Amino acid sequence: MEDCIFCKIVRGEIPKEFRYKDDNIVAFDDINPAAKTHVIFAPKEHIKAFEDLTSDAILGSVRLGMQKLISEKNLAGVGYKIIVNGGGAQIVDHLHFHLIGPIGLKV
Repeated sequence: MEDCIFCKIVRGEIPKEFRYKDDNIVAFDDINPAAKTHVIFAPKEHIKAFEDLTSDAILGSVRLGMQKLISEKNLAGVGYKIIVNGGGAQIVDHLHFHLIGPIGLKV
């Protein structure tokens, strides 16, 4: 989509350092982090919401990327959240997943 901020990031029109990237998704730090680690995982293809997702490959890429960052950021055992907003609840109308952590008192 032409004016979608996440599509602009995917196309390189808005510079971002990618924490993870593969054929299906990119992952980058949230501009307004809710915790020390707050990474957005977004499909390279513009998909408006979760109910529009048809590709199992995208979910597989999200899983692999999140597992990699959970390990790299030492979030296992200290708590993390994986969030996806949809149905009009998201600020950006481009499917994306949040990895947020650490969460809890075990930091």
